[in-house]
Amino acid sequence: MTDTGVRFRRDDEARRYEMHVDGDLAGFAEFRIRPAGTIVFTHTVVLPGREGQGLGSMLARHVLDDAVARGERIVPRCPFIAAYLRRHGGYEASVDWPEGVPRKG
Repeated sequence: MTDTGVRFRRDDEARRYEMHVDGDLAGFAEFRIRPAGTIVFTHTVVLPGREGQGLGSMLARHVLDDAVARGERIVPRCPFIAAYLRRHGGYEASVDWPEGVPRKG
């Protein structure tokens, strides 16, 4: 899927990033904010009927790029975000791996 028609929104009150495709919610990534500019990603979902289109990777790339742009430290507790980080370089300087989550897959 191309990113035409895909929109992202960070909702700090709901503590999640939302991905909308053609105006409909297609997925989200939940997070917690910790003091000192740290964002902990806890859960990522691509809604039924939207799987297999590359949307999860688009969502992961967006949330990670946004966190880096905001100067936040990234803690990947979500297995999907952790797996994305293992496969895609360029985020190492912004990631604090939690204890018990392997850095390499």
